Amino acid sequence: MRTETVLPPSTVPLLLHVFPSFAVGGAQVRFAALANRYGPRWRHAIVALDGQTGCAERLGAEVRFTLLPGPETAGLDPLRTAWWIRSLLRRLRPNVLVTSNWGSIEWALANLVPPRLRHLHTEDGFGPDEAKGQLPRRVLTRRLALRWSEVALPSNLLLRVAREAWHLPEARLHHIPNGLDLHRFRPDGPRANLPVPGKGPVIGTVAALRAEKNLSRLLRAAAILHGEGLALRLLVIGDGPERAKLEALAGELGLRDCTLFAGHVPDPAAAYRAMDLFALCSDTEQMPFSVLEAMASGLPVASTEVGDVKAMVAPEGQAHIAALTDAALAAALRPLLADRALRVRLGEANRGKALCDYDQEVMFARYAALIDGRPAGPG
Repeated sequence: MRTETVLPPSTVPLLLHVFPSFAVGGAQVRFAALANRYGPRWRHAIVALDGQTGCAERLGAEVRFTLLPGPETAGLDPLRTAWWIRSLLRRLRPNVLVTSNWGSIEWALANLVPPRLRHLHTEDGFGPDEAKGQLPRRVLTRRLALRWSEVALPSNLLLRVAREAWHLPEARLHHIPNGLDLHRFRPDGPRANLPVPGKGPVIGTVAALRAEKNLSRLLRAAAILHGEGLALRLLVIGDGPERAKLEALAGELGLRDCTLFAGHVPDPAAAYRAMDLFALCSDTEQMPFSVLEAMASGLPVASTEVGDVKAMVAPEGQAHIAALTDAALAAALRPLLADRALRVRLGEANRGKALCDYDQEVMFARYAALIDGRPAGPG
Protein backbone atom coordinates (compact mmCIF):
# COMPACT_ATOMS: atom_id res chain seq x y z
CA MET A 1 0.00 0.00 0.00
CA ARG A 2 1.32 3.43 -0.94
CA THR A 3 1.83 5.97 1.81
CA GLU A 4 3.58 9.30 1.55
CA THR A 5 4.91 11.57 4.25
CA VAL A 6 3.06 14.88 4.14
CA LEU A 7 3.87 16.24 7.57
CA PRO A 8 6.98 18.42 6.99
CA PRO A 9 6.21 22.16 6.76
CA SER A 10 4.59 23.17 3.51
CA THR A 11 2.51 25.98 2.05
CA VAL A 12 -0.04 23.35 0.95
CA PRO A 13 -2.87 23.11 3.52
CA LEU A 14 -2.85 19.98 5.68
CA LEU A 15 -6.16 18.27 6.43
CA LEU A 16 -6.35 15.80 9.31
CA HIS A 17 -9.09 13.22 8.64
CA VAL A 18 -10.33 11.02 11.49
CA PHE A 19 -12.39 7.99 10.46
CA PRO A 20 -13.78 5.33 12.80
CA SER A 21 -12.59 3.02 10.01
CA PHE A 22 -10.83 3.69 6.71
CA ALA A 23 -12.10 0.44 5.23
CA VAL A 24 -14.13 0.82 2.03
CA GLY A 25 -17.50 2.41 2.83
CA GLY A 26 -19.68 5.32 1.77
CA ALA A 27 -17.95 8.16 3.64
CA GLN A 28 -14.49 6.80 2.87
CA VAL A 29 -15.22 6.36 -0.84
CA ARG A 30 -16.59 9.91 -1.00
CA PHE A 31 -13.41 11.27 0.60
CA ALA A 32 -11.22 9.30 -1.81
CA ALA A 33 -13.16 10.65 -4.78
CA LEU A 34 -12.87 14.22 -3.43
CA ALA A 35 -9.13 13.86 -2.79
CA ASN A 36 -8.58 12.42 -6.27
CA ARG A 37 -10.59 15.22 -7.85
CA TYR A 38 -8.41 17.97 -6.32
CA GLY A 39 -5.09 16.10 -6.23
CA PRO A 40 -2.26 18.31 -4.90
CA ARG A 41 -4.59 21.09 -3.68
CA TRP A 42 -4.35 19.70 -0.13
CA ARG A 43 -2.19 17.34 1.92
CA HIS A 44 -3.96 14.65 3.92
CA ALA A 45 -3.14 12.94 7.20
CA ILE A 46 -5.53 10.05 7.81
CA VAL A 47 -6.27 8.39 11.16
CA ALA A 48 -8.21 5.11 11.08
CA LEU A 49 -9.37 4.50 14.64
CA ASP A 50 -9.79 0.75 14.05
CA GLY A 51 -6.56 0.39 12.06
CA GLN A 52 -8.41 -0.62 8.85
CA THR A 53 -7.01 1.33 5.87
CA GLY A 54 -8.28 -0.51 2.77
CA CYS A 55 -9.76 2.63 1.20
CA ALA A 56 -6.25 4.08 0.80
CA GLU A 57 -5.99 1.90 -2.30
CA ARG A 58 -8.52 4.21 -3.96
CA LEU A 59 -6.32 7.29 -3.58
CA GLY A 60 -4.65 8.33 -6.82
CA ALA A 61 -0.99 9.06 -7.49
CA GLU A 62 -1.45 12.85 -7.21
CA VAL A 63 -2.94 12.70 -3.72
CA ARG A 64 -0.38 13.59 -1.04
CA PHE A 65 -1.29 11.62 2.06
CA THR A 66 0.03 9.69 5.01
CA LEU A 67 -1.62 7.06 7.16
CA LEU A 68 -1.04 7.86 10.83
CA PRO A 69 -0.94 5.16 13.53
CA GLY A 70 -4.10 4.64 15.51
CA PRO A 71 -4.51 6.57 18.76
CA GLU A 72 -2.88 5.42 21.96
CA THR A 73 -6.03 5.92 24.02
CA ALA A 74 -7.07 2.36 24.89
CA GLY A 75 -8.02 2.23 28.55
CA LEU A 76 -7.70 5.99 29.08
CA ASP A 77 -10.46 7.99 30.72
CA PRO A 78 -12.14 10.76 28.66
CA LEU A 79 -9.92 13.55 30.01
CA ARG A 80 -6.69 11.69 29.22
CA THR A 81 -8.05 10.76 25.79
CA ALA A 82 -8.76 14.43 25.09
CA TRP A 83 -5.25 15.33 26.28
CA TRP A 84 -3.71 12.77 23.94
CA ILE A 85 -5.72 14.09 21.01
CA ARG A 86 -4.83 17.71 21.82
CA SER A 87 -1.14 16.75 21.95
CA LEU A 88 -1.35 15.22 18.48
CA LEU A 89 -3.19 18.25 17.11
CA ARG A 90 -0.49 20.55 18.50
CA ARG A 91 2.24 18.46 16.86
CA LEU A 92 0.56 18.23 13.46
CA ARG A 93 -0.97 21.72 13.39
CA PRO A 94 -3.41 20.87 10.57
CA ASN A 95 -5.26 23.64 8.82
CA VAL A 96 -8.55 21.76 9.11
CA LEU A 97 -9.78 18.88 11.28
CA VAL A 98 -12.25 16.64 9.42
CA THR A 99 -14.15 14.06 11.48
CA SER A 100 -16.62 11.40 10.41
CA ASN A 101 -19.68 10.10 12.25
CA TRP A 102 -20.16 9.30 15.92
CA GLY A 103 -17.02 7.17 16.13
CA SER A 104 -14.78 10.24 15.89
CA ILE A 105 -16.79 12.50 18.21
CA GLU A 106 -14.04 12.50 20.89
CA TRP A 107 -11.86 14.45 18.44
CA ALA A 108 -14.57 17.08 18.06
CA LEU A 109 -14.83 17.30 21.86
CA ALA A 110 -11.06 17.67 22.23
CA ASN A 111 -11.15 20.49 19.69
CA LEU A 112 -13.43 22.54 21.94
CA VAL A 113 -10.38 23.55 23.99
CA PRO A 114 -8.84 26.80 22.62
CA PRO A 115 -7.14 27.39 20.33
CA ARG A 116 -9.72 25.64 18.18
CA LEU A 117 -8.94 24.28 14.74
CA ARG A 118 -11.31 24.90 11.89
CA HIS A 119 -13.51 21.80 12.02
CA LEU A 120 -15.68 20.03 9.44
CA HIS A 121 -17.77 17.10 10.66
CA THR A 122 -19.49 14.74 8.22
CA GLU A 123 -22.39 12.67 9.49
CA ASP A 124 -23.59 9.86 7.20
CA GLY A 125 -25.91 7.87 9.42
CA PHE A 126 -26.22 5.66 12.44
CA GLY A 127 -24.99 2.23 13.40
CA PRO A 128 -27.21 -0.62 14.59
CA ASP A 129 -27.33 0.76 18.14
CA GLU A 130 -29.17 3.86 16.86
CA ALA A 131 -31.09 2.29 13.99
CA LYS A 132 -34.40 2.61 15.87
CA GLY A 133 -33.79 5.96 17.51
CA GLN A 134 -31.28 8.43 18.89
CA LEU A 135 -29.56 7.66 22.19
CA PRO A 136 -30.07 10.63 24.55
CA ARG A 137 -26.42 10.75 25.70
CA ARG A 138 -25.22 10.88 22.11
CA VAL A 139 -27.74 13.60 21.24
CA LEU A 140 -26.42 15.79 24.05
CA THR A 141 -22.80 15.05 23.14
CA ARG A 142 -23.34 15.99 19.49
CA ARG A 143 -25.18 19.13 20.57
CA LEU A 144 -22.12 20.22 22.58
CA ALA A 145 -19.30 18.92 20.39
CA LEU A 146 -20.58 20.23 17.04
CA ARG A 147 -22.04 23.59 18.00
CA TRP A 148 -19.12 25.58 16.56
CA SER A 149 -18.31 23.19 13.70
CA GLU A 150 -19.38 23.07 10.09
CA VAL A 151 -21.55 19.95 9.71
CA ALA A 152 -22.14 18.29 6.32
CA LEU A 153 -25.14 15.98 5.97
CA PRO A 154 -26.07 14.02 2.81
CA SER A 155 -29.74 13.32 3.59
CA ASN A 156 -32.81 15.36 4.44
CA LEU A 157 -33.49 13.01 7.35
CA LEU A 158 -30.10 13.76 8.91
CA LEU A 159 -30.60 17.48 8.31
CA ARG A 160 -33.88 17.32 10.21
CA VAL A 161 -32.24 15.40 13.07
CA ALA A 162 -29.42 17.95 13.30
CA ARG A 163 -31.95 20.78 13.48
CA GLU A 164 -34.62 19.30 15.73
CA ALA A 165 -32.71 16.90 17.99
CA TRP A 166 -29.15 18.21 18.10
CA HIS A 167 -30.29 21.87 17.93
CA LEU A 168 -27.25 22.91 15.92
CA PRO A 169 -27.15 26.44 14.47
CA GLU A 170 -28.77 26.59 11.03
CA ALA A 171 -25.82 28.50 9.58
CA ARG A 172 -23.51 25.60 10.47
CA LEU A 173 -25.59 22.93 8.71
CA HIS A 174 -24.89 22.02 5.09
CA HIS A 175 -27.09 19.58 3.19
CA ILE A 176 -24.78 18.14 0.53
CA PRO A 177 -26.37 15.19 -1.29
CA ASN A 178 -23.99 12.48 -2.38
CA GLY A 179 -22.91 12.41 -6.01
CA LEU A 180 -20.96 10.03 -8.18
CA ASP A 181 -19.05 9.61 -11.43
CA LEU A 182 -21.90 9.32 -13.91
CA HIS A 183 -19.56 8.37 -16.73
CA ARG A 184 -18.07 5.47 -14.81
CA PHE A 185 -21.44 4.20 -13.58
CA ARG A 186 -23.51 3.88 -16.74
CA PRO A 187 -25.54 1.14 -18.44
CA ASP A 188 -23.07 0.48 -21.25
CA GLY A 189 -19.50 -0.63 -20.69
CA PRO A 190 -17.62 -3.73 -19.54
CA ARG A 191 -19.76 -6.30 -17.75
CA ALA A 192 -18.28 -8.30 -14.86
CA ASN A 193 -18.00 -12.02 -15.44
CA LEU A 194 -19.82 -13.22 -12.35
CA PRO A 195 -21.17 -16.76 -12.74
CA VAL A 196 -24.46 -16.53 -10.87
CA PRO A 197 -25.98 -20.03 -10.92
CA GLY A 198 -29.52 -20.81 -11.96
CA LYS A 199 -31.96 -19.12 -14.33
CA GLY A 200 -33.97 -15.93 -14.26
CA PRO A 201 -33.35 -12.22 -13.68
CA VAL A 202 -30.41 -11.35 -11.43
CA ILE A 203 -31.30 -9.49 -8.23
CA GLY A 204 -28.09 -7.78 -7.17
CA THR A 205 -27.03 -6.02 -4.00
CA VAL A 206 -23.83 -4.30 -2.92
CA ALA A 207 -23.25 -4.05 0.81
CA ALA A 208 -20.90 -4.65 3.68
CA LEU A 209 -22.14 -7.90 5.20
CA ARG A 210 -22.92 -6.45 8.63
CA ALA A 211 -25.94 -6.84 10.87
CA GLU A 212 -27.55 -3.47 10.07
CA LYS A 213 -27.49 -4.24 6.33
CA ASN A 214 -29.82 -7.17 7.09
CA LEU A 215 -29.00 -9.29 4.04
CA SER A 216 -31.01 -12.08 5.67
CA ARG A 217 -34.14 -10.04 4.84
CA LEU A 218 -33.28 -10.16 1.14
CA LEU A 219 -32.62 -13.90 1.32
CA ARG A 220 -35.96 -14.55 3.03
CA ALA A 221 -37.81 -12.32 0.53
CA ALA A 222 -36.16 -14.20 -2.34
CA ALA A 223 -37.17 -17.50 -0.73
CA ILE A 224 -40.80 -16.34 -0.67
CA LEU A 225 -40.67 -15.57 -4.40
CA HIS A 226 -38.72 -18.72 -5.20
CA GLY A 227 -41.40 -20.71 -3.40
CA GLU A 228 -44.03 -19.13 -5.66
CA GLY A 229 -42.23 -20.53 -8.69
CA LEU A 230 -40.66 -17.25 -9.86
CA ALA A 231 -37.29 -17.71 -11.55
CA LEU A 232 -34.60 -15.56 -9.96
CA ARG A 233 -30.91 -15.41 -9.19
CA LEU A 234 -29.17 -13.56 -6.36
CA LEU A 235 -25.82 -11.76 -6.63
CA VAL A 236 -24.33 -10.45 -3.38
CA ILE A 237 -21.33 -8.11 -3.79
CA GLY A 238 -19.37 -7.36 -0.63
CA ASP A 239 -17.86 -9.03 2.38
CA GLY A 240 -18.01 -8.79 6.14
CA PRO A 241 -18.52 -10.62 9.42
CA GLU A 242 -22.01 -11.91 8.50
CA ARG A 243 -20.91 -13.77 5.36
CA ALA A 244 -20.68 -17.30 6.78
CA LYS A 245 -24.03 -16.91 8.54
CA LEU A 246 -25.69 -15.63 5.35
CA GLU A 247 -24.25 -18.40 3.19
CA ALA A 248 -25.61 -20.94 5.66
CA LEU A 249 -29.04 -19.25 5.60
CA ALA A 250 -29.10 -19.33 1.79
CA GLY A 251 -28.60 -23.08 1.99
CA GLU A 252 -31.35 -23.50 4.60
CA LEU A 253 -33.78 -21.51 2.44
CA GLY A 254 -33.09 -23.57 -0.67
CA LEU A 255 -31.32 -20.74 -2.48
CA ARG A 256 -27.85 -22.27 -2.73
CA ASP A 257 -28.32 -23.17 -6.42
CA CYS A 258 -29.31 -19.63 -7.45
CA THR A 259 -27.08 -17.43 -5.24
CA LEU A 260 -23.53 -16.17 -5.65
CA PHE A 261 -21.68 -14.50 -2.77
CA ALA A 262 -19.03 -12.77 -4.89
CA GLY A 263 -17.17 -10.97 -2.09
CA HIS A 264 -15.18 -7.88 -2.96
CA VAL A 265 -15.29 -6.98 -6.68
CA PRO A 266 -12.53 -4.59 -7.89
CA ASP A 267 -14.76 -2.83 -10.46
CA PRO A 268 -18.22 -2.30 -8.97
CA ALA A 269 -19.40 -0.43 -12.09
CA ALA A 270 -18.96 -3.61 -14.14
CA ALA A 271 -20.69 -5.62 -11.39
CA TYR A 272 -23.86 -3.51 -11.61
CA ARG A 273 -24.04 -4.30 -15.34
CA ALA A 274 -24.29 -7.99 -14.43
CA MET A 275 -27.57 -7.28 -12.59
CA ASP A 276 -31.15 -6.97 -13.88
CA LEU A 277 -32.43 -5.15 -10.79
CA PHE A 278 -30.96 -3.83 -7.55
CA ALA A 279 -32.17 -4.53 -4.02
CA LEU A 280 -31.35 -2.79 -0.75
CA CYS A 281 -32.58 -4.43 2.45
CA SER A 282 -30.97 -2.40 5.25
CA ASP A 283 -32.46 -1.50 8.61
CA THR A 284 -30.77 1.92 8.50
CA GLU A 285 -29.33 4.09 5.73
CA GLN A 286 -29.29 7.77 4.85
CA MET A 287 -28.30 8.36 1.22
CA PRO A 288 -26.63 5.11 0.18
CA PHE A 289 -24.08 5.24 -2.61
CA SER A 290 -25.11 1.76 -3.74
CA VAL A 291 -28.58 3.04 -4.69
CA LEU A 292 -27.05 5.98 -6.59
CA GLU A 293 -24.66 3.64 -8.40
CA ALA A 294 -27.50 1.29 -9.34
CA MET A 295 -29.60 4.21 -10.60
CA ALA A 296 -26.74 5.60 -12.68
CA SER A 297 -26.22 2.09 -14.08
CA GLY A 298 -29.79 2.09 -15.39
CA LEU A 299 -31.24 -0.40 -12.88
CA PRO A 300 -34.65 -0.44 -11.21
CA VAL A 301 -34.44 -0.41 -7.42
CA ALA A 302 -36.44 -2.31 -4.80
CA SER A 303 -35.58 -1.18 -1.27
CA THR A 304 -36.64 -0.92 2.31
CA GLU A 305 -37.88 2.57 3.13
CA VAL A 306 -34.86 3.95 4.97
CA GLY A 307 -33.26 7.39 4.93
CA ASP A 308 -33.84 9.34 1.72
CA VAL A 309 -34.15 6.30 -0.55
CA LYS A 310 -37.76 6.93 -1.57
CA ALA A 311 -36.93 10.49 -2.61
CA MET A 312 -33.74 9.38 -4.35
CA VAL A 313 -35.30 7.07 -6.93
CA ALA A 314 -37.35 8.28 -9.89
CA PRO A 315 -41.03 8.91 -9.00
CA GLU A 316 -42.09 6.00 -11.21
CA GLY A 317 -40.12 3.63 -8.98
CA GLN A 318 -41.37 4.75 -5.58
CA ALA A 319 -43.97 1.95 -5.49
CA HIS A 320 -41.06 -0.47 -5.05
CA ILE A 321 -39.88 1.09 -1.78
CA ALA A 322 -41.14 -1.16 0.98
CA ALA A 323 -41.66 -1.50 4.71
CA LEU A 324 -38.95 -3.26 6.72
CA THR A 325 -40.40 -6.78 6.47
CA ASP A 326 -39.59 -9.84 4.39
CA ALA A 327 -43.06 -9.92 2.83
CA ALA A 328 -43.02 -6.21 1.91
CA LEU A 329 -39.62 -6.52 0.21
CA ALA A 330 -40.84 -9.61 -1.66
CA ALA A 331 -43.87 -7.61 -2.84
CA ALA A 332 -41.60 -4.82 -4.09
CA LEU A 333 -39.45 -7.31 -6.01
CA ARG A 334 -42.27 -9.44 -7.48
CA PRO A 335 -43.43 -7.19 -10.37
CA LEU A 336 -39.83 -6.35 -11.30
CA LEU A 337 -38.96 -10.01 -11.64
CA ALA A 338 -42.02 -10.73 -13.74
CA ASP A 339 -41.88 -7.80 -16.17
CA ARG A 340 -38.74 -7.05 -18.17
CA ALA A 341 -40.34 -4.00 -19.85
CA LEU A 342 -41.05 -2.54 -16.40
CA ARG A 343 -37.43 -3.10 -15.38
CA VAL A 344 -36.18 -1.29 -18.48
CA ARG A 345 -38.59 1.63 -18.05
CA LEU A 346 -37.77 2.17 -14.38
CA GLY A 347 -34.05 1.73 -15.01
CA GLU A 348 -34.11 4.44 -17.67
CA ALA A 349 -36.05 6.74 -15.33
CA ASN A 350 -33.51 6.17 -12.55
CA ARG A 351 -30.61 6.88 -14.91
CA GLY A 352 -32.29 10.14 -15.94
CA LYS A 353 -32.77 11.23 -12.32
CA ALA A 354 -29.15 10.42 -11.51
CA LEU A 355 -27.98 12.52 -14.45
CA CYS A 356 -30.16 15.41 -13.31
CA ASP A 357 -29.55 15.37 -9.55
CA TYR A 358 -26.43 13.43 -8.58
CA ASP A 359 -23.44 14.73 -10.52
CA GLN A 360 -20.40 14.45 -8.24
CA GLU A 361 -18.96 17.76 -9.45
CA VAL A 362 -21.65 19.64 -7.50
CA MET A 363 -20.81 17.64 -4.37
CA PHE A 364 -17.07 18.17 -4.87
CA ALA A 365 -17.40 21.94 -5.23
CA ARG A 366 -19.46 22.30 -2.06
CA TYR A 367 -17.11 20.17 0.07
CA ALA A 368 -14.08 22.01 -1.31
CA ALA A 369 -15.64 25.33 -0.33
CA LEU A 370 -16.20 24.14 3.26
CA ILE A 371 -12.64 22.85 3.51
CA ASP A 372 -11.23 26.10 2.15
CA GLY A 373 -13.38 28.18 4.53
CA ARG A 374 -15.65 29.60 1.84
CA PRO A 375 -19.48 29.56 1.69
CA ALA A 376 -20.58 26.13 0.46
CA GLY A 377 -23.46 27.55 -1.58
CA PRO A 378 -26.74 25.79 -2.39
CA GLY A 379 -27.06 22.30 -3.80
